[in-house]
Amino acid sequence: MDFKKQKPIYQQIADTLCERIVSGELKADERMLSVRDVAIQLGVNPNTVMRTFEHLQNAEIIYNKRGVGYFVSPDASDKILALHRKEFMEEELPAFLQKMKMLGLTLDDLKQYE
Repeated sequence: MDFKKQKPIYQQIADTLCERIVSGELKADERMLSVRDVAIQLGVNPNTVMRTFEHLQNAEIIYNKRGVGYFVSPDASDKILALHRKEFMEEELPAFLQKMKMLGLTLDDLKQYE
């Protein structure tokens, strides 16, 4: 995995795992690789992966069965999509609409790109 400097590594790992969940590669209630195995696979410190898992657990995207491991939450895909929609609406859409206004574009102008 190639990491970018603009975003923390734990967040980039979380984003990748979320993409795998939404795509169906990781399924609801499926056991995840261990923290150690993910760290080895990605060549990162296990503490970074632990931070990723804690982040995903706090967002209720994964859950921990003590002594067994981490699992994908049953509604993880829905939660991920809801988070992405919220992020889009709050961060990306306002800038996009501002740019449209600056360029004198209307929603009708966008219909040709559907």
